[in-house]
Amino acid sequence: MNDRRSKTKGTAESNQGAASSVGVERRKILVGMGGLAASVSIAPFVGTAAGAAEQSEQGAITLKTQGSFAVGGTVVTTPGTFDPFAGLISPPAGQTLHGDHAYVQYQIPPDARELPLVMWHGGGQFSKTWESTPDGRDGYQSIFIRRGFSTYIIDQPARGRAGKRTVGGTITAAAIEQSLFIIFRLGIWPNFFPGVQFSRDPAALDQYWRQVTPDTAPTGSDVTVAAVVALFNKIGSGILLTHSASGGPGWLTAMASDNVKAVISYEPVQFYFPEGEVPAPIVSPRGTNAGVPVSLTTFMELTKKPIQIVYGDNIPRTAPSPYPGLDLWYGATNMANNFVEAINRHGGDAQVLHLPDVGIRGNTHFPFSDLNNVAVADELSKFLSAKQLDRR
Repeated sequence: MNDRRSKTKGTAESNQGAASSVGVERRKILVGMGGLAASVSIAPFVGTAAGAAEQSEQGAITLKTQGSFAVGGTVVTTPGTFDPFAGLISPPAGQTLHGDHAYVQYQIPPDARELPLVMWHGGGQFSKTWESTPDGRDGYQSIFIRRGFSTYIIDQPARGRAGKRTVGGTITAAAIEQSLFIIFRLGIWPNFFPGVQFSRDPAALDQYWRQVTPDTAPTGSDVTVAAVVALFNKIGSGILLTHSASGGPGWLTAMASDNVKAVISYEPVQFYFPEGEVPAPIVSPRGTNAGVPVSLTTFMELTKKPIQIVYGDNIPRTAPSPYPGLDLWYGATNMANNFVEAINRHGGDAQVLHLPDVGIRGNTHFPFSDLNNVAVADELSKFLSAKQLDRR
C-alpha cells in the first residue's frame, strides 16, 4: 500500500514575528503490506515557515498499515415498499438512510505500542486539527506515530468527512474570524500576544481559518458519544485525546466505555460532577460555566483512569478579563480545578497542567499544533510513561 504524502520543512522565525521563509523538502514514507515494505519518494510541497520552536522529529515515517472507516451511526427506513421504477421521487418509499456515524482514519506503525491514541477534534474543527499544523509541520498524528503509537483521528458526526446526518440542517455563513482570533488566544486582533507560539506568516493564518468547518445539521452529545463509544468497542482499549468542545462528550465517553484507559483533554470547557456535589457556577462577563450533574455511580467511572487536563498561556486565571473571548477561559480553568478535585476526592487520579507552570509559554487554544508542539507532545509522553500507558 503506497501513501503519497506531502511534508513541509520550515525555517525558524522569532517569537516577535521576524521574517519567515519557505521550506521545501523531499521525504520518504514506508508503508508495509503483507509483511513487505514499499518505499516511495514524496514530491516536494511548499509550505509556510515553521516559527521559533523545535522542528518535529525528522526522518521517514514507517507504517505497518493505514486506512479509514465509518463507525457508529443509525439507519432510517421509510415506510412502504420500494419501487425500482420510481427513481428519486418523493416520498422515497421503502428506502434507507445511513447517517450519524463518525469517520475515522487510522495509521499503525510496526511494533506499535499497546494502547493507541484516539484524537477527537474540538468545535468547528475536524480531524485536520491533528494532521499537519497550519504552518506545515508535523502535527500530533505524525509526532506520535514516530513515537510508536497507533493513531485514530476522528471526524465526529455531522462534521468534515462524517457530514451525513439522518436529520436535516442549515449551514449558515458567518464572518467571525477576528473574534476567534481572541477566543483561540492568538492575541487581540490584529495584534498577536508577545511570544505567542503561532507563526506570523499570513499563509499560516490563512490555513488556520480554512480548517474551520461547520456542522451539517444540529448534533447533540448523545449522537457524538455513541459514535466514539462504538469506535472504542471496535478497536478495544485506547487513550482518548480531546480538545475544547469535545472535552464534555469525552468525559461522557470515558464514563460509558471501559475501553477508554486514560483521557488527556486539551482546553476543555465542560465538566461533570456527582449529583449533590456540583460546585457553584463560575460567573463572568462572558457568561456562566456551570458543572453538570451525573449519578455518583456514573461519575466513579472517571476515577478508574488517569486524567490530565492541559491549558496553554495568556489565560486570566485569577480574575475575569474585559475581553469576552479570554473570559471564557477564566471560567473553564477554574471549573477544571473543581472537577479534578472532585475526581481525586473520590479516589481518582486527575491533574490540571498549565503549560506556563512547567516553562512552556505562549501556547494558544491549540497547543498541540503550536510552534512548540514537540515540547507539548513531550509533556504527554511524560504523562503516559509515568502512568505506564506507553507499553509495547
